[in-house]
Amino acid sequence: MESKRDLLIFVPTYNEAENVEVLFREIYKLQLGTWEMLFLDDNSPDGTGKIIDRLVAGNPNVHAIHRSGKQGIGSAHQVGIRWAYEQGFHSLLTMDCDFTHPPQKIPEFLRFRNEYDIVVGSRFQQKNSLPTWSLLRKTLTHVGHLLTTNALGMPFDATGAYRLYRLDRIPVGIFDLVDSPGYSFFFESLYVLWLNGFQVKEVPLELPARTYGHSKMTWKDAANSTRVLCRLFLKTRLQREKLTYSAAATTTSDR
Repeated sequence: MESKRDLLIFVPTYNEAENVEVLFREIYKLQLGTWEMLFLDDNSPDGTGKIIDRLVAGNPNVHAIHRSGKQGIGSAHQVGIRWAYEQGFHSLLTMDCDFTHPPQKIPEFLRFRNEYDIVVGSRFQQKNSLPTWSLLRKTLTHVGHLLTTNALGMPFDATGAYRLYRLDRIPVGIFDLVDSPGYSFFFESLYVLWLNGFQVKEVPLELPARTYGHSKMTWKDAANSTRVLCRLFLKTRLQREKLTYSAAATTTSDR
C-alpha cells in the first residue's frame, strides 16, 4: 500500500449530467487542502460518464470508475470504500451528486475527524430540516429513521450517504460484514460500525430539494430495506448474535 494520502471524496453518479461538474467546482472553491475525488458512474445514459472523463483529463486529483450498468448504490459505495483503502487514503468522505448534500458542510465534517471514527450528516438534529421536500419523501425519511432508532436501537440518522470515515482507524475487513447492495447499505454499515464500538458524530443538515433530476429510490428499494432491517433486528436484537469484526475471521452466521 502507498503512503497515506489525506482525503478522498467519493461521489457515485447515475444521470447527473447537470450536477457533476458544478459539484466539483463547488468543492474546489472550498480550498480543503490536500484532497482527491473519485466518481463512480453506472453507465449513465445522459452522458454523465463523459463529463467525468473530461474532469479527469483536466484535473490530476480526479479519478473515475465506470461500471457497465446500475448495480446498486450500496455496491457503488463498497467499491468506492475498497478503492480508497487500496490507494492508501487516511479519510473518506462520501456524498450524493445532486446537492441534497451541501458541499459547504464538508469543512464541518473535517473538523470532527480527529475525535471521531465516523461523522454522519443528520436530518433530525434541527427542526424543519427538510423544508422543500415533498410529503412522500419526508414520510419515507421519517419512517426509516423511526425504524432504525427503535428496531435497532441506533441513535443516529442512519439512512443517509453524507459521511466521513477515518479509514486509518476502521479495518477494511469490517465492511465485509455488510451485505446490502442497495440503499439499506447505509443503515447496515453504520449499524455494524456502531456495534463494533466505533465512535460516531452527527453534523446537523438542512437539505434542499434535488437541484436537478429525480430521486432514484423506488418502492422496491424501500421493501428491500425493510427486509434487511428485519434480518438485523432478528439476528442482533432478538437472537443476540453479534456482528463483530475479527482480523482473523468474519463472524456473521450467514457466511
